[in-house]
Amino acid sequence: MNTGKRQKQRKVLLMGKSGAGKSSMRSIVFSNYVAKDVRRLGATIDVEHSNIKFMGNLMLNLWDCGGQDGFVENYLTHQRNHVFGSVAVLIFVFDIESREFQADVVSYSNIIRALEECSSGAKVFCLIHKMDLVQARLRAQLFEERADYIRAASEGFKETVDFFPTSIWDQSLYKAWTQIIYFLIPNAATIESLLQQLAEVIDARELILYERTTCLMVTHVTRGTEAQNPFTDRFERISSILKTHKQSMAKHTGIPAGSANFAEMQIKTGRFMFFITRLTENTNLAASIPPSEQVFNAARVNILLARPRFAELDIASRPRPGIQQAFAHSASAESDAVAGGGRGGEGEGDGWAVEGFVA
Repeated sequence: MNTGKRQKQRKVLLMGKSGAGKSSMRSIVFSNYVAKDVRRLGATIDVEHSNIKFMGNLMLNLWDCGGQDGFVENYLTHQRNHVFGSVAVLIFVFDIESREFQADVVSYSNIIRALEECSSGAKVFCLIHKMDLVQARLRAQLFEERADYIRAASEGFKETVDFFPTSIWDQSLYKAWTQIIYFLIPNAATIESLLQQLAEVIDARELILYERTTCLMVTHVTRGTEAQNPFTDRFERISSILKTHKQSMAKHTGIPAGSANFAEMQIKTGRFMFFITRLTENTNLAASIPPSEQVFNAARVNILLARPRFAELDIASRPRPGIQQAFAHSASAESDAVAGGGRGGEGEGDGWAVEGFVA
């Protein structure tokens, strides 16, 4: 994305009782920790500030607030306006196994009142965390019971608060944070519109846009029979796979996990073809297409041609020419490239090399 533009900051509060798992999930999502390594993290003292660059011009001003009673009391009194002013999102984390759940909800309710007073337009997300510690057959029921109880204490946010069951040991963490990030990206609709046009041009069954550093899904477009795909958590599963792959590359190359990235990944089967490649400086694009070498080769060329149009997007979105217009000026070049890629029929199409679209 264009980094020459002025960055847009969004203040995000991450709150919850001490030991609920706030810093662990933050470290996994944004600092490329693996779940088994978060045990070495200590308790958060007061507030830890992080400025996290996301999607080019979006800067997340993340406040990880210590959950000890003394700190919470200070937030609600002496630092009330400082902590709760100009908040875009509050993420409140509940420990599903807390022995003081009712006291946790009382603390949450006090924080909600302060948020409503200082930032009434904020969005609230409640993550009911450590769900892996609950027996699988009881998880759904317990989650609904806790969510209903918390919703009743949500004051003016009662109708808009969103709940997610999460664990650092599976893809549920990525599902929750994907929804949070989607809310914070103001030009998501523009990106989706361009993705829809691109999907029609390349005859994609599905296009999924991922942020490169965190591997969180930004948005996706699903077409045709793919809408009946029974694996509804497939986007988060891919996030988890990509993050694990980055960590593996970092381990074996010595590159920091936040900087490790692959050039392109391809999977070809008799039922579908799938590849992930760089779209912009800050994003990767995953594409699921029909099992045809011609369609596969044409899709890669068209995505290459579409890159500048996506790279022009920034947070202060304005009307942009459509994908079709982006292709219009280079239609002849595209035809030549596709013809070259498909020369000799599908048999020779298998000879395409994995391109090094390295940042």
